[in-house]
Amino acid sequence: MGNLAYSIIPGIYALIFCAIGIFGGGKLKEFKDFAVAGKKQSTFMTTMTLLATTIGASATIGIADTTYSIGFPAFWWLCFGGIGLILQALLISEKVRSMDADTLPDLASKLVGGAAEKTISFIIVISWIGVIAGQLVAMSSFVTFITGKEGRLVFIIVTILALLYTVAGGQMSVVKTDMVQFLVIAVGFVVILVYLYLVKGDASGEVFKNIELINENYGRHSLVTQFFVIGGVYFLGPDIISRNFISKDQKTAKKAALIGGAALIVFAIVIVMTGMWARFNIPAAEKGDMKTLLYVIKFVPLPVGLLLSLGLLSAMLSSLDTCLVNASTIFVKDILKKENVLLVRITILVIGVTAMTFALMGSGDIISLLSAAYSVYTPGVIFPLLVAIIVYGKKDIRRPIWLAAVITGGSFGIIGSLPSGFTDFLPGFLVSNLNIFGMAVSLILALLSITDKNHQAVVSPEEAP
Repeated sequence: MGNLAYSIIPGIYALIFCAIGIFGGGKLKEFKDFAVAGKKQSTFMTTMTLLATTIGASATIGIADTTYSIGFPAFWWLCFGGIGLILQALLISEKVRSMDADTLPDLASKLVGGAAEKTISFIIVISWIGVIAGQLVAMSSFVTFITGKEGRLVFIIVTILALLYTVAGGQMSVVKTDMVQFLVIAVGFVVILVYLYLVKGDASGEVFKNIELINENYGRHSLVTQFFVIGGVYFLGPDIISRNFISKDQKTAKKAALIGGAALIVFAIVIVMTGMWARFNIPAAEKGDMKTLLYVIKFVPLPVGLLLSLGLLSAMLSSLDTCLVNASTIFVKDILKKENVLLVRITILVIGVTAMTFALMGSGDIISLLSAAYSVYTPGVIFPLLVAIIVYGKKDIRRPIWLAAVITGGSFGIIGSLPSGFTDFLPGFLVSNLNIFGMAVSLILALLSITDKNHQAVVSPEEAP
C-alpha cells in the first residue's frame, strides 16, 4: 500500500499494547497470575477475551481468502467454531471449571493421570507451533501491506515486539488488552461491511444471488470433516478451554462460552459477506497474491481502511499472545513440571522464534497451516478427553487403552497431514477421510477404556480379619 498513515497508526497502536504488557506485567511473580490471570475474571471479561482469542488470523484474513476462493460455504469454519462453543457450554463447561485445572493437560492429569498429561502436552506444544506460525504468516502479510514492500526485517522486528509484550505481561495483560482488541475488531468489521454494501454497493446483487451453504468447491464431505475437526478444536481446544480456566466460577465459564458461541456465528456472517463482496467485485488477476482483506482496503476511504487495519492487527495480536502463553505454560507446567514464571517467559521466546522461522519459510497459506495443526490435535485428543470428562467421578479409566486412543487417533491425523506422495499406497477413500477415521478409532478405544469404578474388590471393615 505504501500510504504513510497505514504504517504510522498501526505501528503506534501496536506499541501501545507492547507498553501495556511491559509496564503492566513486569511485576507479575505468581504463576497463577501470569498463566491463568488469577482465576478471577468476570463473565464480561471472560467473554471478551474468548472472542478475541477465537477471532484471529484464520477467522479474518484466512476466512476472507477462503471465501474468495470457494464462496459462501467458507462460513462453516467459524459457524462450526460457534457451535463447538455452544456445545461446550451445554455439556462440559461447568464440570471442567469445577476441577480447578490450570491447563488442558493439567485437566487430563486430574482425569486420567500423569501419562495422559505428558502425552497431550507434547501433542499441543508441537501442533501449536503450526498454529502460531499461521498467525505470524498473517502478520507478515500485514507488514508487507503497510510498508508497501516485502520486509523481512520489519516483520522480524514486529514479531519480536509482540513476543516481548507477551513475555512481560502474560495472561493477565492478555485479558486486559483482549477487551479493547475485540471491540476494535467488531467495530472495524461492521463498519467495513456497512460501507461495502450500503455505500459502495457495486455487485451486491450478485453476492446475494450466490449465497449457498454447499457448492462444487465445498461438498457434504467437507461439511462433515470440518464439523468434527474445526468444531472439535473450539469445543475442547487448549486456547478455548484456557478461557474457562481464567473465569471466576463455573457459571461464568458456561455463560462466556454460550455468549461467545452465538457471537462467533454472527461474526462468521460478517467476515464471509465481506469476502463475498470482494469475490464479485475484485478480479482475481487484479488482486494477484495479495490477501483479500488487505486488498479491500484499497476500495474504502482512509478512515474506514485504517479502522479495518487496526481490527486486523487486533485479531492477530489477540490470538498470537494467547497461543504463546498457553503453549509455553503447558511446556513448563505439564512437561517440565515447574510453576516458574521465568521459565514460561523463556519458553515464549523459544516457541515464538521457532514459529517465526516456519512463517518465514512458509507459503503463506494460513488455513493450511492451521488445518494441519488441528488435524493432528483433534483426532487424538477431543474424544478421549471428552469421554474422560463425562465419566469422571462415576467410572474408572483403563489408562493404557485410553492412551492408545490418543496415540492412535493422533497418528491418523499425522498421516493425513503428510504430502500426498507419502499416502499413495493407501486407498483413496481412506486418505480423504483419515481425520474422521482417526476420531472414530480414538472414540471407540476411549469408550473401551471405561470400567466400573472401584472394579477391584474392596474388603469392608466388617469383613477384615
